[in-house]
Amino acid sequence: MTAWRENIRRVTPYVPGEQPKDTGIIKLNTNENPYGPSPRVKVINENMDMLRLYPDPTASLLVDELARYHGVDSSQVFVGVGSDDVLAMSFMTFFNSEKPILFPDITYSFYDVWAELFRIPYERPALDENFRLVKEDYDKENGGIVFPNPNAPTGIYEPLDNIEEIIKNNLSSIVIVDEAYIDFGGETALPLIDQYDNLVVVRTFSKSRSMAGLRIGYAISNSELIKALNDVKYSYNSYTMNRPSIIMGAESVKDEEYFRKTVEKVIHTREKFVEDIKSLGFSCLPSSANFVFATHERIPAKEIFEAAKKAKIYVRYFDAPRINNYLRISIGTDEEMAAFVSFLKEYTKL
Repeated sequence: MTAWRENIRRVTPYVPGEQPKDTGIIKLNTNENPYGPSPRVKVINENMDMLRLYPDPTASLLVDELARYHGVDSSQVFVGVGSDDVLAMSFMTFFNSEKPILFPDITYSFYDVWAELFRIPYERPALDENFRLVKEDYDKENGGIVFPNPNAPTGIYEPLDNIEEIIKNNLSSIVIVDEAYIDFGGETALPLIDQYDNLVVVRTFSKSRSMAGLRIGYAISNSELIKALNDVKYSYNSYTMNRPSIIMGAESVKDEEYFRKTVEKVIHTREKFVEDIKSLGFSCLPSSANFVFATHERIPAKEIFEAAKKAKIYVRYFDAPRINNYLRISIGTDEEMAAFVSFLKEYTKL
């Protein structure tokens, strides 16, 4: 072996959902919002000359608007290129002891990738038989804790009392609550920021704000932790967010009426879809997200996944222990979900 190969860092990468190139498909595999972003984001078309300039490294326009929206000081807001960037920066910034960090065995599959990449020891306490967090499993020495709420890929929301118990029992560690899906159901942990200085809440524009293509994520915490995040960011790449994202992100936050309307449409469609497929032999975990986690009483999930793909309907299948007989189905428009239900009616009759 050539000597330099011994010094290459090797990791098993995160595998994102498939982005098909075909036309005429129904895409329900990556939890994108089926409705476009607020019409206010069109403001970017008014000044394309801005693209010749570097963006504001502090992204102050967006930071200030998010601070106003959430009722916090601007020094408590950190923005990044999608919540993945925010989370990766958080791993680098906060998880630096020799103790293992903790996150569930069934959760967002980027967590273990970052832990491996940054050489952070980790343990994965198992969810219980109902795919719920066992909060007592986090009452032990650790180098930090991270989990989504609602969880992914299950969609299950943990009550805020359980979240608070984990936070207050780990005051010597940073606890990151990843709230990518919180707008579709459940109570945010943001009010706990004022009570616990070890809490970081992470959000994204990719789901409820229909802006996955712009890559906008943010964290809210106390000023000390946000400064630490910014110090790492500026030491790595000071110009992480482009000017259009900063401007369009701020405009999106201003349009509360459109935001609420589209979120409510997704929730309504989700509940109708769950009812529609129950009669076909499916059962779903209780979802507080913009997707459902479904299994059929007799047909293997992988078989349905492959058949749906042939019919140009894309859903997500995870070939992993405990969840390899479930499908994660993103919620699309009423028309898209009706088309998928029609496919399932025919397929489950076979």
